Amino acid sequence: MGVKVKLNAVKVVGVVAASFLVSSGFSASATAESALSGDTVFLPNVDDDQRRCHVAPADLDALGGEVDARLAACNDAADDRVNGYRDEADLARVRVGRGSGGRSGVISVDAQARVFVKRHNGFSPDTRLSAAELRSGAELGVEGKDVLRDRTKWDGWVTVTLTVDDRVRARHRMRVAPLILQNDLQPATTVFAARPSTGPGWVQRPGPGSLPEFPARFPGDFDKFSTPLRQEAPDVRFVKGTESWWKDVWWQDLFEPATASMPTRHGVQTMRVAIRSANVFQVPDGKGGTVPTPRPAGRLVFRDLRGPDVGVVQQYTLEDRHFVHDQRNATGNIESLPPYRGFPQGRMVHGTGFDNRLQPDKAFITMLNAQGQQPPVVIDTSWLVVGHADETMHVVRADNARGWTLVVADPRLAERLLREVPRDTELLAGTSADHKPTAGELLGNPAFVGDNQQAARHIDDQVKIMLAETGLRADELIRVPVLFFKAPEVPLFMALTPGIPNGLSLTDRVFAAPDPHGPVVGGKDVFRQATERAIAASGVRIRWVDDYLWAHIGGGEVHCTTNAWRDTSSARPWWK
Repeated sequence: MGVKVKLNAVKVVGVVAASFLVSSGFSASATAESALSGDTVFLPNVDDDQRRCHVAPADLDALGGEVDARLAACNDAADDRVNGYRDEADLARVRVGRGSGGRSGVISVDAQARVFVKRHNGFSPDTRLSAAELRSGAELGVEGKDVLRDRTKWDGWVTVTLTVDDRVRARHRMRVAPLILQNDLQPATTVFAARPSTGPGWVQRPGPGSLPEFPARFPGDFDKFSTPLRQEAPDVRFVKGTESWWKDVWWQDLFEPATASMPTRHGVQTMRVAIRSANVFQVPDGKGGTVPTPRPAGRLVFRDLRGPDVGVVQQYTLEDRHFVHDQRNATGNIESLPPYRGFPQGRMVHGTGFDNRLQPDKAFITMLNAQGQQPPVVIDTSWLVVGHADETMHVVRADNARGWTLVVADPRLAERLLREVPRDTELLAGTSADHKPTAGELLGNPAFVGDNQQAARHIDDQVKIMLAETGLRADELIRVPVLFFKAPEVPLFMALTPGIPNGLSLTDRVFAAPDPHGPVVGGKDVFRQATERAIAASGVRIRWVDDYLWAHIGGGEVHCTTNAWRDTSSARPWWK
């Protein structure tokens, strides 16, 4: 009968890398050097360090999900080789100690990971160990084949096993690094947005519920939208879409930025991971029907973002969906709160509805929740046409106990400000709006006033949840004026004036917010003034962005049409 032996823990960058050994034939007299030891965290190796994964132009407009499955399957973990020196850095290291003895050995690992043996010509997929290697010891490299997706199918742990002369000598337990969502207090390093292109830019819908029809002028005024971003952001990439889909400018809705990190002997190795949205469009097939197709513009993430230290993952259910229902699967509906007491990595926030059709794709949410680091806060967004969590609230820094608070859309404040201006004062002045209502016209319309107050009550419900979950006080919130109306096509709500909270934080002190085009009195926009006064105590400067034609008339704002990689280096390591 064998005995269990436990090695001394090896401390690696603050992580106790304990080796787990089994008794099968392993003598109590064996030396500690015969054990497996080393890193206890490994990365899901889903990047493309040598840019081997190509996206053909025809892939971007293909119908159905076959192309998407192929694009997602190509990454550094898809083959049994180490793809250059950058890929070596993505391998967790495990050591086979010297003096193991025996004629031959072999290293194995569970199916969710792959192990390599370092030899004179690099890392080899041949995991058989010679007698000489057993005597001198060997270095191993471990990569994860995938991210965590469903803990009922895989809990993220694997076991590296050393077998010598057909008898197990040692086992070493390791876990995959989870995906951690960024938060808006982290400074943006690269901002992504669409840019105009040629061609129709949006396919015609063949029937109700398949795809929306946008105004002919949408998107427009690109210079008004892009110039403030160019001036404020350190790096902006305006990505060109295809002739068929370039008007899908909603870059916030294409992917959710995350990182996967592991401690190493030389510091922390971090990989960025773009979590593609779970949108499925009903795309016309040219024969009068439609084909369920993963959002075509989302394929740009494979073409333009994936590469060295950047991976892309996706998880969705390929099925027929009504377009309004499917909006809950866009990643504009996935936000995150910064860390606070009890939640060292912060929390995910997403919107949902009580109707099953208005809930995000279960497979997609299961993958996000499987990461286990940022427990979700769920708010009701079923009352909104677009239905995204970013439409009504945004995180900004604050001089309070947790260091942040929420900017919240306040329809009551907007109505109150309207009552303080002359009744003939126009809203949306300076835009190309077909109709520019006056304060008197809006306040004299009982249906509009009632709808705006109903929207306020819906936001009250969202706020109540956020206060309960975060410990924020109501008086810590920053309330800003936004008017809402009920869309004529569906009995759901949209922002009449550009939604100020739906902007992009470039740093914790610079907020690129949509210009509200509120009532102007004495040359001053009343909505702007109220916002600047409310946010001043937080030390945040607002850079107003005119997104009326580029985003607002299409149902979104600055945040919806941008995305960003952020500097996550100051984040608390998840393994601590």
